[in-house]
Amino acid sequence: SVGVLRQIAKSIGHDHELAEELWQSEWYEARMLATMIDDPAQVTSAQMDRWCRDFDNWAIVDTACFALFDLTSHAWSKLEPWSKRRAEFQKRAAFALLWSLTVHDREAPDAKFLEGLALIERHASDPRHFVKKAINMALRATGKRNAALNAAATASAKRLAAQKDPHARWVGQDALRELASPKLQQRLERKKT
Repeated sequence: SVGVLRQIAKSIGHDHELAEELWQSEWYEARMLATMIDDPAQVTSAQMDRWCRDFDNWAIVDTACFALFDLTSHAWSKLEPWSKRRAEFQKRAAFALLWSLTVHDREAPDAKFLEGLALIERHASDPRHFVKKAINMALRATGKRNAALNAAATASAKRLAAQKDPHARWVGQDALRELASPKLQQRLERKKT
C-alpha cells in the first residue's frame, strides 16, 4: 500500500541511484517508491521526460508530480511541452504538475499560475477522463491560492463553462462550484488580513 511504501521511503531517505534502478524494474510498487526516494536536486530534465514517457496510470503520474517533480528546478519548464503530449497519462502529467505546484510552490509569482490558466483553457476540451480530471483539479487549485488567482480562475472557468465543447464545459462548470463557494471565499478573505 502507499502507506507502507511511505514507511519504506522514510527508512531509505533520498537515494537517486536506487530510485533509477527501481524505476527501470517497471514494477508499479517499485516505481511508486522511486518517486518517493529520488533526490529532487539530482533529477535532471531528461530524467523527467524519460519517466514521463513511461507513465501508464494516474497514480504514478500524481505521485511523481506531487512527491518529486514539483520539487525540482525543472518543474515549470515541463508544463507546456507535456501538455502537448498525445498519450493520456503523459498529458495528464502537465496538469498534475501544475496542480502540485499550486499547492507546494509558495514562492512562485501569480504570473506563473496565470500562464497555467491559459494552458488549462487551451486543453480543457480533451475528452479523456484522466486528462480532464487533472485539468479540472489544476484549475480549482489555482483558484485556491489567493483572491487574485481566484478571480482569474473563476473567469477562466466561466469562459470554459460557456463553451460548446462538452468536456471544456464540464471542466468549467465543475470548477465554478468550488471557486465561487462561500467557504472558499471566506478562507481567501481571511488570507488577505
